[in-house]
Amino acid sequence: MDSYDPIPMSQALRVEQWSAKDRDQDELARLGKKQALKRNFGFMSILGFSCTMLITWEALLILFVQGLTNGGPAGLIYGYLLVWIGTLSVFISMAELVSMAPTSSGQYHWVAMLAPPTCQKFLSYLTGWLTVAGWQAFVASTCYLCATLIQGLIILEQPEYHPKMWHGTLLFWAVAACAVFINTVISRALPALEGLILILHVLGFFAILIPLVYLSPHASSHDVFGRFLNEGGWPSQGLSFFVGLIGNMSEEVRNPSKIVPASMICSMLLNGLLGFGMLVAVLLCIGNLHDVLETSTGYPFMEIFLQGTKSSGGAAAMIAIVIVLAVEPRTCLPLVSIATTTTIAILLSLISIGSTVALNDVLSLTVAGLFLSYLACCVLLLYRRCTGGISEHAITTFSTTNNNPTMNNQMNNETQKHHHQQQQLTWGPFHIPGLLGITINLLGCIFLIIIILFSFWPPVTPVMPSTMNYSVLVTASVVAFASTYYVLWAWRVYTGPVVEVVFVVPLQRLRRA
Repeated sequence: MDSYDPIPMSQALRVEQWSAKDRDQDELARLGKKQALKRNFGFMSILGFSCTMLITWEALLILFVQGLTNGGPAGLIYGYLLVWIGTLSVFISMAELVSMAPTSSGQYHWVAMLAPPTCQKFLSYLTGWLTVAGWQAFVASTCYLCATLIQGLIILEQPEYHPKMWHGTLLFWAVAACAVFINTVISRALPALEGLILILHVLGFFAILIPLVYLSPHASSHDVFGRFLNEGGWPSQGLSFFVGLIGNMSEEVRNPSKIVPASMICSMLLNGLLGFGMLVAVLLCIGNLHDVLETSTGYPFMEIFLQGTKSSGGAAAMIAIVIVLAVEPRTCLPLVSIATTTTIAILLSLISIGSTVALNDVLSLTVAGLFLSYLACCVLLLYRRCTGGISEHAITTFSTTNNNPTMNNQMNNETQKHHHQQQQLTWGPFHIPGLLGITINLLGCIFLIIIILFSFWPPVTPVMPSTMNYSVLVTASVVAFASTYYVLWAWRVYTGPVVEVVFVVPLQRLRRA
């Protein structure tokens, strides 16, 4: 940012309209942040990013086996609607937060912003650990799923192929290398690529839906909407339904306080509609349920495609669409971050050579880590809005800069220490006021608690070492390590999200008294 002469408070009466670029810089400056990444993403590109982050209908095909086993077709239908409503409520709360503080720091910054001063540092630090662990597991799980999808496609075309564990590891590395190439060598094309993927996301849906529905024999409406299954052996159908529920489950944007919330909600609605349409179509064309669940490919949707088209080539083409959309790169990161994330993912992939069960338990942090960080944000937002801790109108504190580096360092140290305690919380452009906002926020908290709780449950009973869900142990280990490290050392050096700049109001943006 440019340096300006100090402005008397009497002259700082109101801020006039300024360019979107200046407004973005000031939004970050109020959060104590400098713009570090070039803002190439507009509404359509960030909408494409959001849709491909969710990949709802693609992920539904890949992961719906747990919901089909525990709940059956009807359980999948009603569970999907429940998850859609719950996720939308969480997205609305997250959209309110990103409208208030549009920074790529995300959850750990929002927790520091919302938490009471007495526990602010610790909760922010712990949320940061959960978020990092969750996203790292997400990267590894995406590569792993794409690798096993490719193996499943090979098995479909070459039934005599017998996959080895190390085959999947090498495919994992190939998928990771593809993502690294796109995020580094051609990273400048990412905004256009995200828009293209959005188009493919929608066209691919119809490219699969139309031949599947047209060529496949159809089940009755009762089989789709009224047939429940409890293949996990749980004591009740209701418990089986909730165990299967888990199967249904940014600083680079221009004008992020408005664009990101809008794109989040639009992507949730668009993906929800596409996902529900694909779910109904697949269940309508499911064919022989036993063959679907026992398929050698490891993915029931591949067997459904094969039964429907009666052609391995046609099924392979449809599966290829899912794989291409699933492997699409997610974001543009600095080179050091890309290298670190890729290295950790590759090291995690080595676990699969010895045990895929152990790898899946590590990758379960995708749900537990990220959803726990969302829960912390939603609970604290609910606390603030119920206690009147967020004002409707901005109250800006005007600071000054000095060209003396020593004085700037001294001022920044003091600001870094007290920035978040003194920060005035104000709603952003996107806000659901009153009782409706509280209800949506509360619904999101309840939904997250249910999903987190049942993400720790094993899929079947009786539970054996090979079917045990160790994700609760992995998640507890991350929390215990982060908490212990904080108590022993991190509390001395961690002060919350780093304050990089002191906010200054430029002279030309103010109307003198």
